[in-house]
Amino acid sequence: MRTHSKETQSGLTPQTALQILKEGNDRFIKNLKANRNLLQQVNETATGQFPFATILSCIDSRTSAELIFDQGLGDVFSIRIAGNILNEDILGSMEFATKVVGTKVILVLGHTKCGAIVGACNHVEMGNLTTLLNKIQPAIFNEKTTLELRDGSNVSFVNNVTEINVHLTIERIRRESPIIAEMEQQGQIIIVGGLYNVESGEVKFYTETLDLEA
Repeated sequence: MRTHSKETQSGLTPQTALQILKEGNDRFIKNLKANRNLLQQVNETATGQFPFATILSCIDSRTSAELIFDQGLGDVFSIRIAGNILNEDILGSMEFATKVVGTKVILVLGHTKCGAIVGACNHVEMGNLTTLLNKIQPAIFNEKTTLELRDGSNVSFVNNVTEINVHLTIERIRRESPIIAEMEQQGQIIIVGGLYNVESGEVKFYTETLDLEA
């Protein structure tokens, strides 16, 4: 599989870029790999990079975007932070990735059994982690279906909060970055969500957003 060039990147539609991620994850769960020469990709990206996707995911050691989407060097911008939360530095990185470099899809990727989500559900407070986990509280607030046992021991509750957190993050991207919102409105990019299952390796994609309170 060849390294992306300016021409191949420019020729991709946002929908095609998303399809590349879907096909890559399908290869991953089938234990297949695209044939690529990583050392060759080192040489081919030495003078420039033309990735097609920007992926915001968790720091969890099981959720490497390049692996679970079977991508190589120079293919994706990978932004990783506990709980795949959003801040202005991450937004700035996304604006650079899309407006300056030209990626075609932004994927916000949550995952099952997320320690940050569990910690937020348990209202953990510890140093700087407190501030990070507070950014997940809106997702907990928006989880209205669970009336009892609203903590990290309730798998269903945690899963609901994880999904809501993805959708809220997408809404915040659109609201807090006029640059990205305009690009999406003009059809230059798409913003989608996803949930990675750490037990199966499969990514469930969300192309629609929920009506939530950010």
